[in-house]
Amino acid sequence: MFFVLSKTIGFLLLPSNFVILLGLVGTILLFTRFALTGRRLVVTSFVLLLLIGVLPLGNALTYVLENRFPAWSASRGAPDGIIVLGGAIDPDLSAVHGQTALNDSAERVTAVAELARRYPSARIVYSGGSANLIRQGAAEADYATRLFESFGIARSRVVLERNSRNTAENATFVKDLVKPKRAERWLLVTSGYHMPRSIGTFRKAGFAVEAYPVDWRVEDARRLTISINTLAGGLGATDQAMHEWAGLVAYWLTGRSSELFPAP
Repeated sequence: MFFVLSKTIGFLLLPSNFVILLGLVGTILLFTRFALTGRRLVVTSFVLLLLIGVLPLGNALTYVLENRFPAWSASRGAPDGIIVLGGAIDPDLSAVHGQTALNDSAERVTAVAELARRYPSARIVYSGGSANLIRQGAAEADYATRLFESFGIARSRVVLERNSRNTAENATFVKDLVKPKRAERWLLVTSGYHMPRSIGTFRKAGFAVEAYPVDWRVEDARRLTISINTLAGGLGATDQAMHEWAGLVAYWLTGRSSELFPAP
């Protein structure tokens, strides 16, 4: 039920979807006795669309998320395992074209090439199923093996978790799969903006991991005062950031995260 609600409510609460729906409702009202309200809604929708698209709101929200956990330090020594969270592979495109199709979060998997070379004894876990709400197709993990082998990583080192549909399930299913020992050290590789929620769910699952953030989206604080180059870029950045902030709140309220805004 949580998965279904998160997908449906999350879709409606994305800023771009909400603003467009607001404008659509306003347009319909134009042909009723509530035409005045309709005009106000259409104008409000248009203004919000411009503001969200032009102002660096998405950058500001993302910057806070990305800077919650610092870059990982190798000073403590080699880890025993490396967990890579799904979200970088498009399983449907991969199935259609017969090759692993990466999206704009590709660094989640490409970072593993260097980590695997640097720590040849570390086990590698890829956690990712299908996040489709209506049609459960191929799982991300099904296409990770071929990619890791192209990096020179032996198949025997890789453990695949292909049933998880969200971050909470990533944590629970991976823990059940690898059964980490108390003295072991595991790295958690995911996008910087996604790291706070990910750490919170792994802590809630009782799996101690060390943050290895990748896939940065905001260079530095200067990007907080620079407008986005395109409306689509501004809307996309804001949608992504709001999705993550909403996820933090939802996971905390439903007991799927150890705290509202996890920190190191």
